[in-house]
Amino acid sequence: MQVKRKLLKSSIAALAFALLMIGALVPTGTLRAQNAATTQETITPLITKDLAGSASEQVLMYTVDFPPGFSSPIHRHNAQVSVYVLDGSVVMQVRGQKEVTLRPGQDFYEDPADIHTVSRNASKTKPAKFLVFMINKKGAPLVIPAK
Repeated sequence: MQVKRKLLKSSIAALAFALLMIGALVPTGTLRAQNAATTQETITPLITKDLAGSASEQVLMYTVDFPPGFSSPIHRHNAQVSVYVLDGSVVMQVRGQKEVTLRPGQDFYEDPADIHTVSRNASKTKPAKFLVFMINKKGAPLVIPAK
């Protein structure tokens, strides 16, 4: 009886370990495949809080991941926007200003009236990631298409 119990325990432990390893490997492969195939930016919300002293505004913080070669269409935010590059490099430009290439640790500001004419990953082979801090009207869209 004791031998059967030990054998059963080691079989269960081996099965649990095998399932754990399969579970650890499958999602990683799936995520890599999805990320390699994506042609859209990924926006990850971090904070959304009401702005103290204002009944109509909120503070938002989120990260944006640009896949290699990604470029967003011309747009505006109708908000005060600060961008801080975390990884890779991005090219930014608002109408009437010069195009700038930003690397990790560099920042970019957009006024509510600015039209964001260039927003792209500077690399065709490496992803880029940046942090966005925005003061926006509650319920307003994050991005508005522009010409």
